[in-house]
Amino acid sequence: MKIKNTLNQSHHFVHKHFLWIVLISYLLATVFPDFGLLVRDVDFGSLKWIDKSSIKISLPLLMLALLLFNAGLGIKTSELKNSIKNPLILIAGLLTNIFFPVVLLFLINVLMIRWHNPDELQNILVGLAIVASMPIAGSSTAWSQVTDGNLTLSLGLVVFSTLLSPFTTPIVLHSIGFMANGDYEEDLHELATNGTSAFLIFSIVLPIVIGLISKFVVGEKRVEQLKPYIKFVNVIILILLMYSNASLVLPQVFSNPDSDFILVIFFITTILCGLTFGAGYVIARLFKTGKAEQSSLMFGLGMNNNGGALVLASMALKDHPLILLPIIFYNLAQQVIASYINMKVFK
Repeated sequence: MKIKNTLNQSHHFVHKHFLWIVLISYLLATVFPDFGLLVRDVDFGSLKWIDKSSIKISLPLLMLALLLFNAGLGIKTSELKNSIKNPLILIAGLLTNIFFPVVLLFLINVLMIRWHNPDELQNILVGLAIVASMPIAGSSTAWSQVTDGNLTLSLGLVVFSTLLSPFTTPIVLHSIGFMANGDYEEDLHELATNGTSAFLIFSIVLPIVIGLISKFVVGEKRVEQLKPYIKFVNVIILILLMYSNASLVLPQVFSNPDSDFILVIFFITTILCGLTFGAGYVIARLFKTGKAEQSSLMFGLGMNNNGGALVLASMALKDHPLILLPIIFYNLAQQVIASYINMKVFK
């Protein structure tokens, strides 16, 4: 009992100070990257998928899969069924999550067409394309719970965006691929055609499905008893993933800083992230929903699976390490905006 209480208190502390923990993990990655690089280099071979794409079974990939397995364990099937009974808001949220970021990235590409360094623009575009192609983050349900959101709608957005991701992710990557140039265009189309199916199935969809099945086998009561331990494991994995992925790029960036590149990434990621949160608010207004649904839509549409984006980008696009930088900044913007909305909108 004492251990459970300690773990619950630890989880509460982490949730309350998560933004600072993200910043500290990025600082450690910048100053002490060696351990993070070591974590990234651990792998257990590779697997081939039916479309002939292959996936490297790395330690970061397994950590991401464990996070989503735990998310599957935490899904309440009764609430998930309820989300299907009133599908219009759910469908609107899913469609907005797929297509709205593509429109925003098209506008950003047009507005930035005269940027003095085209390669920098391509790195930003491709990095944010991978973020946009990922399903909705499981952590959005936690933020929704904190703000008394509609958990049924939150779970529906997370689960269905995840299950649809093998189909929707290539659509998003191809769409943005037509905006990119040179190697970056080829990389996005190749990633959409051959590089995502195995990754999404083995590291995102399958872990959630196995988690759901395991919940039936073990029983909901037993899972509830294990929740403090599951939450503790999730926190450790999430922090380690952020640190190890940031270790690949942040030391290079800050050893020879390009201030205008960093500033434009900060500016673009903050605006893009803010507008996706805002899209949730607009849908809630259009459907004249209550505050609970507004919370679920805002956090659902504003929060993509950045852990998956970082792992996929670092595995599939090693020749362009700066692509990770907008993903890292987007993750930071996501946490800052979620914290602000939590304090100012749903206090």
